[in-house]
Amino acid sequence: AERCSGTEPPSPEPAAACAAQLDSAEDFEVLEEDEDDLSELPPLEDVGRARGPLREDAQSSEQGPGEAAEDPQEWLDVLGSGLLKKKTLVPGQGVESRPRKGQEVTVRLRATLEDGNVVEENPSLTFTLGDCDVLQALDLCVQLMEMGETALIMSDAKYCYGAQGRSPDIPPNAALTLEVELLEARDAPDLELLSGKEKIGLANRKRERGNFYYQQADYVLAINSYDIALKVISSSSKVDFTPDEEAELLDVKVKCLNNLAASQLKLDHYEAALKSCNLVLEHQPGNIKALFRKGKVLAQQGEYREAIPILKAALKLEPSNKTIHAELSKLVKKHADQKTVETEMYRKMLGNPSTGSAPVKCKDKLTWSIPWKWLFGATAIALGGVALSVVIAARN
Repeated sequence: AERCSGTEPPSPEPAAACAAQLDSAEDFEVLEEDEDDLSELPPLEDVGRARGPLREDAQSSEQGPGEAAEDPQEWLDVLGSGLLKKKTLVPGQGVESRPRKGQEVTVRLRATLEDGNVVEENPSLTFTLGDCDVLQALDLCVQLMEMGETALIMSDAKYCYGAQGRSPDIPPNAALTLEVELLEARDAPDLELLSGKEKIGLANRKRERGNFYYQQADYVLAINSYDIALKVISSSSKVDFTPDEEAELLDVKVKCLNNLAASQLKLDHYEAALKSCNLVLEHQPGNIKALFRKGKVLAQQGEYREAIPILKAALKLEPSNKTIHAELSKLVKKHADQKTVETEMYRKMLGNPSTGSAPVKCKDKLTWSIPWKWLFGATAIALGGVALSVVIAARN
C-alpha cells in the first residue's frame, strides 16, 4: 500500500487517497487537551502526505553505513550539537560547485534506520534548496555538498521524522542514516513565466509540506512553508491564466491562509492569526474555518463581546457542528463571568449602594423640594395681598 511521506513530493492519486483517509479519521486542531469528541472539529485544509512506493536502485552501492563509517575522512558536526553529522564518501568538484539556496537540486537518496533497514530509496529526488521541502537533515547538509559528491549523513530524529515517526516503517524518535549523492543544481524557474497549472502545482507542493510540518507539531516550519506558497500565488505573472486557473489559485490561497492561521494560533501569534483570518474572509465572508478561528483568536485576547457574534455566524452556517457549539457555550459563560467580575469591581469602586447612597439621593431631593414649595406659596400670598390693596384703594 502507498504510504504518506514527508520527503518525497507526493503524486496526485496517492495524495488524494491519503487526504481522504486522514480527513475521515483524525483532525489536527485540538480545542482542549481533554476534548473527547473531535469528529466535528474544523480540520486543517486537505491534509495529505502521500508518496510513491519505495524504489530499488540497482546501481546503489553494496557498502552499508557501518562500512562507510570506517572511512578515515572526519565527520563534520554540522550544527555543533552532535545531532547532525556529515561525512564525505566520494569527493566532489570543489567548494565553488556547491549549490546555493533557492536553486533546484537533484540528489540520489538512500535512507536507513540504525538497524540497517532501508526505509526510503530514490534515485532522483528534486527539491528547492533552503525551502524545507524535504527532511531538515537533507536540506541542511546538501548545502554543504559539492557537485558529484557522495556523503553519509547521520541525523537525530529531531531533523527527520521527530517524535511521531512515519507509520508504518519509521518508529517515533528514530535516528536515520542518509546516503546522498548530489547529481545536479540549477536555478529555480522564473515565477513570472510559470503557466497557471505550473504555479498551482508549485503552490500546492509548498502547502502540502506545511501540512506535513503541522502534523509534526513543528509550527514554525509549517508557517514558513505556507508563507512560501502564498508568495508563489501572489507573484506577478507574464502569462495569462484561464478563469478556472484563477479560481483554483484563489482556492489554494484560501487553504494556505486558513492553515497559516491555525499554525499561528498554536504559537499564540494572535495578531498574525487574526490578519490571516481576515484575509480569508475578504475573499470568502462565509468561510466557516476562518470565522471559527477568528472567534478563537478574539476569545484568546479576551474580546468575548466581539467573538460571540462571529461564532454565532459560523454556527448559523453549520448548525450541526458540535465543536462550534462547545466553543460558543464556553465563551458565553466566560463573558457572563467577566460581566459579573466587572460589576463587582464597579461596586467596590463606588462603595456599597446599600449603605444609604439611594436614600441620600431622596434626601437631597426632599431638601430642595421644601424651599421651592415655600417660595411658591409665599409668592402667591404676596401677589394676593397686592391685588387686595389695589381693590381697596380703587373703592376709596
